[in-house]
Amino acid sequence: MAPRAIWKGQLKINELICPVSLHAAASTSGRVAFHTVSRKTGNRVRREYVDAETGKPVEREEQVKGYETDDGRYIVLEDEELASALPENEKTLEVEAFLACPQVDTVYLERPYFLLPADPSAEEAFTVIREGMRARSVAAVARALLFRRVRSLLIRTQGQGLIASTLSYDYEVRPAEEVFASIGGHKIEKEMLDLARHIIESKRGEFHPADYTDRYDAALAELVKAKAEGRKTPKPKRREEGKVVDLMEALRKSAGKEGGDKPARKRRSGNSAKPAARRRKAG
Repeated sequence: MAPRAIWKGQLKINELICPVSLHAAASTSGRVAFHTVSRKTGNRVRREYVDAETGKPVEREEQVKGYETDDGRYIVLEDEELASALPENEKTLEVEAFLACPQVDTVYLERPYFLLPADPSAEEAFTVIREGMRARSVAAVARALLFRRVRSLLIRTQGQGLIASTLSYDYEVRPAEEVFASIGGHKIEKEMLDLARHIIESKRGEFHPADYTDRYDAALAELVKAKAEGRKTPKPKRREEGKVVDLMEALRKSAGKEGGDKPARKRRSGNSAKPAARRRKAG
C-alpha cells in the first residue's frame, strides 16, 4: 500500500496530461528521536521566539518573513506578497526534456519520491508514459511548485511506477574541479596499482540496501532501553588513532588479508522476503 500522498497534480508532456500523486520514498520516522528537557525538572523545554532588541516574546501571529539588507535593515514581506510570487500552475509537473539515464550527475540528486497515477482512470496514460521512457532508456526532467518552492525533478522508471528525485540547482552545488584542485598528480607504481585492483576485486559484491544498517542508531536504542530498565550503561570507548604506515606495506597487508578466493555472494531471488523495517522503541 502506497504511503499517503504529499502532493497531487498532473504530469504534463506537451498536450499529454496524466493526474499523478507524489509520495515520500524515504522516511526518518524509524530513527531514535530525542527532545530537549530540563535536567532539573525532567520536563520538556519549549522553544520561544523573542525580539532580539527588547528581549520580549513575539507571538506567532506577529512573526513575519524579513530579508536583511547590506545595511542591517529588514524588508518585511507578508504572506500575501510571498504568495504573489508563486507560479500560477502550482499543480502541474511539466516535463521540459528527456535525457539519457546516465547523463545527470548524481551529486545533483536530493530527495526521492514515488510518482503514481492519482486514480485508476489515470493508469492508462501513466503506463504509456512509463513504458515509452523505458523503451527509450531515458529520464525526464520536469519542473513543479513543491513546498512553496519551484523545483526541478529527475523522473525515472522503476518497476510499475516512476521515481521522482528533486534536483539541486547549479548554484547550490560547488564545482568538483574547484574542490579537487588541490589534489596533486602522483605517479603510481605498477605493483601498487595491481595490489589495489586485487583488493577491490576480492571485496566485490552486490548492492542490497537491507545489508546496510545504522549501527549508531541501534546503539542509541540499546542505550535508552538500558537506562529505562535501570541497567548499567557502557562506558565510552576510546578511539585509537590510526597508525601511519608505509603505503606499499599497507597494500600488501590488505591484499594478504583479503587473499584467497572468496565465494561471490549469491544474488537474492526475486521472491525472497525482505526484512520489514521496524521502528525502534525504547523499553
